[in-house]
Amino acid sequence: MIARRTLLATGAAAGLAPLLPAAASAQGNWPQRPVRLLLAFAPGGGTDLIARTLGSAMTPSLGQTLVVENRPGAGGNIATEAVASARPDGYTLLMGNHGPMSVNVSLFRNMRVNPETALEPIGLVADAPLIVVVGPSSKANTLPELLAEIRAANGNLNYASASNGSASHLAAALMLQMAGLRAEHVPFRGAAPALTDVVAGHLHFMVTTLPSVVGLMSSNAVRPLAVTGDARMALFPNIPTVAETIPTYKATAWYGVLAPKGTPEPIRARIFAAMREALSNPDVIRRLRDEGAEPSTLNGPGFAELIRWERERWATVVRQAGITVD
Repeated sequence: MIARRTLLATGAAAGLAPLLPAAASAQGNWPQRPVRLLLAFAPGGGTDLIARTLGSAMTPSLGQTLVVENRPGAGGNIATEAVASARPDGYTLLMGNHGPMSVNVSLFRNMRVNPETALEPIGLVADAPLIVVVGPSSKANTLPELLAEIRAANGNLNYASASNGSASHLAAALMLQMAGLRAEHVPFRGAAPALTDVVAGHLHFMVTTLPSVVGLMSSNAVRPLAVTGDARMALFPNIPTVAETIPTYKATAWYGVLAPKGTPEPIRARIFAAMREALSNPDVIRRLRDEGAEPSTLNGPGFAELIRWERERWATVVRQAGITVD
């Protein structure tokens, strides 16, 4: 019996031996066909532009086209689930952001996929602060003046957001919580209709992305009071940070690349190297900064730590603000 077991083990090892170099060769020659980069939002938005900018810049380094596919819906969960269930061979990737990766677990009761266990973070692409703006219903010219208006209204002042649980909603909720203030939240289906009501004077203020509001800032339809990152933006150095008024405050929209769990390390390293090369391209840097995003050098482990930290902090904000989704 011992001899038979030894023979079987030896035969199994001999049968596997030819496969091991083939698997290693396949990883070493990756990619041999186009790579898909899925994202959870419709064409034309900030995430879409960043993904397509990155994809075009990574294509020469990879030697294959990086094809961007839009899979909007369910707060980003559809695209996340599609990548999590894909083969871990490097040919299906996800452009993840803070919503699906860190916030949704606190908003949705029945998540089919846990991004922390189903995906491999490869690297952070960019980090983008938001901007606090007011319309004609506010007399504030600075963030302290806006906070004073909110305090005087005693909870009866309102603010807009792109949707329940969106970056604009959470950033505003965090600002109010840290300032010890209350205001009435009015969600919309997107930043554009929300800003329309801010400009019309129906709503008091909004925290939103730069691309959605830069035209309104140029025409003086809204007044920018502060940015939500930990440093002033290079494009608008005269706009202070929220943290200059509320110490330690930070709320940004970030974007990173992830792969299905089990994707081999050599392939993940190849993807990260192509990302780093793309993000060092001056034209890519310019295009990202034009969108209000700052290119990042954060690698997979650092990106994973960011996701965990964001998940914990936003869970607290969601719970304290009583935020729910339809």
